[in-house]
Amino acid sequence: QVQLAESGGGSVQSGGSLRLSCAASGYTYSSVCLGWFRQAPGKEREGVAAFLRSGSTTYADSVKGRFTISQDNAENTLYLQMNSLKPEDTAMYYCAASRLEWCGLQPRLVRYWGQGTQVTVSS
Repeated sequence: QVQLAESGGGSVQSGGSLRLSCAASGYTYSSVCLGWFRQAPGKEREGVAAFLRSGSTTYADSVKGRFTISQDNAENTLYLQMNSLKPEDTAMYYCAASRLEWCGLQPRLVRYWGQGTQVTVSS
């Protein structure tokens, strides 16, 4: 059973930065691919950034150039560095794990979800 626990959310002003962390357990890094998703009030959950099966990364257009996904396999930790934050980035951010054949930014293909961490960006 894969378990995911996010941390690092908070409130920041527009233009600021935050780094989210996700402690993962119950899997081997070569059996799943990890990613970050978010859900704003009244909106559908959307993919933000994820590792693909090849090890490369993919990002939503809205965060390209501002967010960076990374992982420390030795520590089983996933990160999301978020720079130049905007009010529209305000959302609950979720760490997620998908089976290797379903890597990517599609929420419906995610197998395991964390509980989420809130990010609020004020203007």
